[in-house]
Amino acid sequence: MKMKRIAAAALAIGAWLSPALAADPVGLEYEVSLTANASTGDHAPYMIGSWNYGRITGASGIWNDGRIEKRTDLQKRFSWGAGVEYMAGYGSAAEYDRYDAAHMTMGRRGVRQAPVRLQQLYGEVKYRGVYLLAGMKERRSLIVDGDLSSGDLTRSNNARPIPGVAAGFVDFQDIPLTGGWVQIDGEIMYGRFTDSSFREKTFNYYTGELWTGNWYTYKRCYFRTRPSMPFSVTVGMQTAGEFAGRRRYYYQGELRSDTRRPFKVKDIFEMFFPLEGSGEDYYKGNSLGSWDFKARYNFRDGSALSAYFEWPWEDGSGIGKATGWDGLWGLQYDFGRQGAVTKVLLEYFDFTNQSGPIHWAPGDSPGTDMTNPATGGDSYYDNVFYGPYANYGMSIGTPFVVSPLYNSDGVQTFVHSRARGFHAAVEGTLRTGFDYRVKLSYQKAGGTGRIPAVRRLTDTSASVAVRWRPVGSMPGFCLTAQAAFDAGKLRGNNFGALVGISYTGLLNIVK
Repeated sequence: MKMKRIAAAALAIGAWLSPALAADPVGLEYEVSLTANASTGDHAPYMIGSWNYGRITGASGIWNDGRIEKRTDLQKRFSWGAGVEYMAGYGSAAEYDRYDAAHMTMGRRGVRQAPVRLQQLYGEVKYRGVYLLAGMKERRSLIVDGDLSSGDLTRSNNARPIPGVAAGFVDFQDIPLTGGWVQIDGEIMYGRFTDSSFREKTFNYYTGELWTGNWYTYKRCYFRTRPSMPFSVTVGMQTAGEFAGRRRYYYQGELRSDTRRPFKVKDIFEMFFPLEGSGEDYYKGNSLGSWDFKARYNFRDGSALSAYFEWPWEDGSGIGKATGWDGLWGLQYDFGRQGAVTKVLLEYFDFTNQSGPIHWAPGDSPGTDMTNPATGGDSYYDNVFYGPYANYGMSIGTPFVVSPLYNSDGVQTFVHSRARGFHAAVEGTLRTGFDYRVKLSYQKAGGTGRIPAVRRLTDTSASVAVRWRPVGSMPGFCLTAQAAFDAGKLRGNNFGALVGISYTGLLNIVK
């Protein structure tokens, strides 16, 4: 049934594209690739499985990736774009605990990525400085470098895109009456998770919560000073949310509660303007996000230095920055030219405060003598009713925190979000057409804001990736190779490698 719906959607896009191509004769960019990976663990090492929009997470496999896109022309007053990308192949299975209620025994079940799936499918239109998009499209952070950073805290390049409808500014737009000195960028998006089947397959059905059918929203508003000046600043906030859906709670193999919150049109407004008294415990849905800041200075030789931070929040205490040093703090230097080293990045990551370990709301206990509230225990990326902030097991925010996908016990939460560590990356060009990228990270993690672990676990991860683009006789071809490892008790001791070949070209339908 799913494949029939996918085929119908593809045919609909094709029918829509045909008349549009005649009116807007722009070529289609296409890419075809074949990638194989192998590793020693149950999953791909952290630095192979992360930052690829959930394409490859299994320990081993071989995958064919095909993409065709018509990109929106930002120079035209009106333009449109569309794209489709598929993944097809075979990957190894990861084992998860599964309770058998009939026999009252705990067993194991292997779960692997679907052999055929859609990675992207979208259509968009642009008029002047605004756009409207429908479908699922990969997006990049405006604060951190998606190729080098440990990841944006609110919406990174780690998980598969969520299908929905989005609208916003095409890029930063000049604010009237500021003479171009202040610009604004914004986006609002509503969608729905499609990973309910995956969650049901990887849950243990013994003790814990199972969340399915959730809806998703994302909002962003940034302000930026004139980027043409040597010094420029970007500041603003990102907000994401989960709402509606179903929550099942199991205890020792018994279903203790089954709660459904159906989607209602008013949810759209109540998630945009969160207010108390929405019929849920506190506010509608689960909201989280980050305060973001980036300062960039361009030197006369073409190089640039950037300093940035993202401060996470889960509720009012986080918005008010009652979370100490929690956040992502980074420095990046871009040499502005080809050479042995072209970019260098260093980041400090801290999720250990989380507004303290205690959450106490006096209103929940009428008559209590403890009248002072304590808004702690944020437990970043988790919510009692709406579950983990993840899609197909991969963190939608930073992958630096271990995603639920890696919980072999079938518990679908961020078990070790109380983490602190460093991340570094460097990339460069050794010779024409031959590029490299090296990443290294270290962290200590131990439980969550409300449930600290008995002892902290450590992880050291590293990756070396090379890319060769033949010049001259074979334009469009690209060969890649990557090796990575994890060492420590947090992610286990893993070693893996990946090799791939791809071809990118331009198909001129109408001349």
